[in-house]
Amino acid sequence: MTVLAVRNLAKSFGGVQAVAEVSFDLSAGQLLAMIGPNGAGKTTCFNLLNGQLQPDSGSVQFAGRALVGLKPRRIWRLGVGRTFQITATFASMTVRENVQMALLSHHRRLAALWPRAAALHAADAVALLAELGMEDQAERACSVLAYGDLKRVELAVALAHGPRLLLMDEPTAGMAPAERIQLMELTARIARERGIAVLFTEHDMDVVFAHADRIIVLNRGRLIAEGPPAAVREDPQVREVYLGSGATFGARAG
Repeated sequence: MTVLAVRNLAKSFGGVQAVAEVSFDLSAGQLLAMIGPNGAGKTTCFNLLNGQLQPDSGSVQFAGRALVGLKPRRIWRLGVGRTFQITATFASMTVRENVQMALLSHHRRLAALWPRAAALHAADAVALLAELGMEDQAERACSVLAYGDLKRVELAVALAHGPRLLLMDEPTAGMAPAERIQLMELTARIARERGIAVLFTEHDMDVVFAHADRIIVLNRGRLIAEGPPAAVREDPQVREVYLGSGATFGARAG
């Protein structure tokens, strides 16, 4: 089932075309990596998909519904979640409370008085944390967590909204190699179990080629390659772009 359909998406800033006629599809339970050198247009494309920017032309269909023209919060309410390169949690709150806040927001209960709200969805928050292997850290403040654990909290917060599409911008940035693999394995398992479509950007080619079902490659705003990891890895144009930027493909690629 196609969850996201992007057609001829374009965005310019002055005389610079950041995204140029980009088209692709993403299905439920699939992990699609969007890669490219710095300045390729990846972040701009993400911002167009979740409403932070409006395209000059093109269309974005989410589960058959047009997203262009909608505000980010409305798009989020429809079931499009996003994580960012830099984690954003409430440092003074516990891990459970951070996830609870997301659940309260999802169920439109943020207006509840806190003494009452403190008990709402607490069990659901703990259950979600258990799914991510963090139940034992539920009562720890986010301020004392290791960075890799903060990334898992951010994923839990995103999942609390029950997304059908998850946009992940550099999900493993700043993490140790082993933590990167663990986080993406966890994301892939949950995405397939829940039927969540995942679009992610990533500079670590080991992560991309080990976990993506399909890859799309941008260069100077244009889509230059699309397909399964093995085919993209051997694409001459992709290899030229990456060799020119000094990047390499991981040993586990393909």
